[in-house]
Amino acid sequence: MAPLSLVFQLLVLVFFVRANAYNHQRQNDTNAGLAYSPPYYPSPWMDPEAKGWETAYAQAKAVVEDMTLLEKVNLTTGVGWMGDLCVGNVGSIPRLGWRGLCMQDGPQGIRFADYVSYFTSSQVAAASFDRGLLYRRGNAMAAEAKGKGVDVLLGPSIGPLGRLPAAGRNWEGFGTDPYLAGVAAAETVKGIQDAGVVANVKHFIVNEQEHFRQAGEARGYGFDIAESLSSNVDDRTMHEVYLWPFADTIRAGAGSIMCSYQQINNSYGCQNSYLLNGILKQEMGFQGFVLSDWQAQHAGAATAVAGLDMTMPGDTVFNSGVSFWGANLTNAVLNGTVPEHRLDDMAMRILAAWFKVGNSLDEVEEVNFSSWTRDTVGPVHFAANEDVRVINQHIDVRENHGDMIRSDAARGTVLLKNEGALPLDKPKFVAVVGEDAGPRSVGPNGCADQGCNDGTLAAGWGSGTASFPYLVTPDSALQKRALEDGSRYESILSNWADDATVKLVSEPDATPIVFVNANSGEGYMVVDGNRGDRNNLTLWNGGDELIKRVAGVNPNTIVVVHSTGPVLVTDWYQNPNVTAIVWAGLPGQESGNAITDILYGRVNPGGKTPFTWGPTEESYGVKVLTEPNNGNGAPQDDFTEGVLVDYRWFDKQTEDDDMGVTHADGNEKAPVFEFGFGLSYTSFEFSDLRVEKKDPRPYKPTAGETAPAPRFGGNYSQDYEDYVFPSDEFSYVYQHIYPYLNSSDPVEALADPDYGLTAEEFLPPGALDGSAQPKLPASGPNGGNAQLWDTMYTVFATITNTGDVVGDEVAQLYVSLGGPDDAPKVLRGFERIRIDPGTSETFRADLTRRDLSNWDVVTQNWVVSDYPKTIYVGNSSRKLPLSTRLE
Repeated sequence: MAPLSLVFQLLVLVFFVRANAYNHQRQNDTNAGLAYSPPYYPSPWMDPEAKGWETAYAQAKAVVEDMTLLEKVNLTTGVGWMGDLCVGNVGSIPRLGWRGLCMQDGPQGIRFADYVSYFTSSQVAAASFDRGLLYRRGNAMAAEAKGKGVDVLLGPSIGPLGRLPAAGRNWEGFGTDPYLAGVAAAETVKGIQDAGVVANVKHFIVNEQEHFRQAGEARGYGFDIAESLSSNVDDRTMHEVYLWPFADTIRAGAGSIMCSYQQINNSYGCQNSYLLNGILKQEMGFQGFVLSDWQAQHAGAATAVAGLDMTMPGDTVFNSGVSFWGANLTNAVLNGTVPEHRLDDMAMRILAAWFKVGNSLDEVEEVNFSSWTRDTVGPVHFAANEDVRVINQHIDVRENHGDMIRSDAARGTVLLKNEGALPLDKPKFVAVVGEDAGPRSVGPNGCADQGCNDGTLAAGWGSGTASFPYLVTPDSALQKRALEDGSRYESILSNWADDATVKLVSEPDATPIVFVNANSGEGYMVVDGNRGDRNNLTLWNGGDELIKRVAGVNPNTIVVVHSTGPVLVTDWYQNPNVTAIVWAGLPGQESGNAITDILYGRVNPGGKTPFTWGPTEESYGVKVLTEPNNGNGAPQDDFTEGVLVDYRWFDKQTEDDDMGVTHADGNEKAPVFEFGFGLSYTSFEFSDLRVEKKDPRPYKPTAGETAPAPRFGGNYSQDYEDYVFPSDEFSYVYQHIYPYLNSSDPVEALADPDYGLTAEEFLPPGALDGSAQPKLPASGPNGGNAQLWDTMYTVFATITNTGDVVGDEVAQLYVSLGGPDDAPKVLRGFERIRIDPGTSETFRADLTRRDLSNWDVVTQNWVVSDYPKTIYVGNSSRKLPLSTRLE
């Protein structure tokens, strides 16, 4: 059965490879007038002297030198969907006692596992503007992953960045500013890897919407397209906006990066040689490994030489048993279409990343859970229903993380409006209204991958989800507090009980708290007609009408919003009866306790909104592309706004007005709540701006050449008999992806009538080159030219708490780069500072050469322009009382 099955798989694979090769060529035809991504070859190899990687490199080298061709291939290729216990698994190396690698989602908790915590979303964590919180959150999440046997945690996510306010997966990232996202993701990477787990930064790159991200998924929704969406981005925008946070994570030592589903300038993300080879590995000096998103690989040998190091989940289509790599990669090395040094480098990168976080071949943790069932006993190979044993040990890895999650959620909560309504002080009668305050009717985990919007919203939907160990609802937590205070408490957990709601909130002494939400998630699921991306920016389930209904009869209406991004509040935020507005985002398992802490003043709110709240959907200048615009070819999404993303766009629209103007001042182009805005129960004053100029060395572009590509181990046997499936040693597992050939005759093994074409006949020039390569001017290990991080200036300011209670203020530093095509200002520093009433603290931030530079598309380097540079310090992107010109 095995040989016949493998022959069939390879026949199917030939179709996949040829179809993709044709379409890839067509999509990149410059004569078609489409955006174009130039080739960049060869794929760079690791630098043994890269700072922070030296020991891991040596450890990996010692292992790879002794590995066989089959072992190296097994290390790079996933075993197939549901082929082992984790959501992603690469093959084992039994000779070394190594079980392979376990890859598991995700950015808000450990997916498909029991007895794990459900953390706040990354978006809420970013709203805290708290570096320490971001590190601790990543560290705690990774500790739980480690306790379950996970090797690679599929997070953090910084793609999407949040270009589109309605994009489905924005909540998985850290807000819409590249600097904030970079700091947040870097701290998360450090936290994850300090716990002994490899961080996987995703999705590389400009994966900014769910619509059309995968052609097959789109066809399932009735769209006749042959290729996935192309995100078309110019070189300067790519560097100054979207690559920026990835560089920060590389500098933090990230072990792996996930390439994205869609195309970039009409070349698929997982075979875009310009981005993977030229930018990621050469210019930014990334030393870790690149793994594909699940089913994002579209070719075999071509993806290997374009910079892909690991394919996930291994099969081209889930449960097909067909792989672009596996046996095909084995044969590609044997016939010379993938150079031996490229396979060596793939293995080196994977093992070095694993060693770098403190792992050892002498102590390999076992995977103690199954992604596919909660049964204690079941099949290891779930798709094949084979190897039945104990697969779920039900180990509780939560420790005391619930307390941390409660604190994190509160610290990331943003107070948007407060006319004296908050904090609550033992109100006589608390009236909670809205289904978002209550429990989900089918339980917190009753919808697969959280794919519904029922009850309180504590998490979005998709692969970035986890399973709640419990979910504290706002209704339960607020009732508990009300009873402790001796308050009367009633709740109506429906958005549609109009008469009952009006009657309740009209009663004397009623303090209504209205809970509303807006949800989104990943594109493979549809929730209430939303295919991942939100259809609009309004509140769900009649939330806007509910607010207006309550505010129409009660003069002290408090609104709490749980959402995955901004919502339109224009119709009601200025209503004088709406006395407070709180954004709580996606707070995780401690949702109710965290919002109660904020509403009652146990925690003084200090969060800042990590995105802009525009007055209309049109005010953002961009929208999700929801209809194909290129026939049945790849939909073309042109990023025509360039660097003007989120607050930068709004600033540009109002740059002739006063910097602090908002929609409430009557300016229809201004935001309602600007990026970085958030109120407190106390007040702060900024003063005493001071700048110290440093004397860094003059910037010197990188020059010279790399070393030639190293080879590890002896020459491989060219006898195809040595690579045939060893059926006398073990049995073939159905659908499992192996590195073995099914025949010693390569023509028979591949079933390809065109077998025998040389690399020169179907790969771009230079793809096989292993000679020393010229270094790029901006290049360097760990993020790029090291001088980009030289400190140019240090900025100081004094912040005074002028109120009566202790509170946190987030000091924010913005820079105007001064050019006509620049954004009016960009975030370049922040610090969350706790200040006692009547006292002052000093804010300090360093400005690096990178912070003051633009990307020059001609010299292909970072350049500090001659335009005047101005700095601003304050507590939001529009409230910046301090400023001065840099000299």
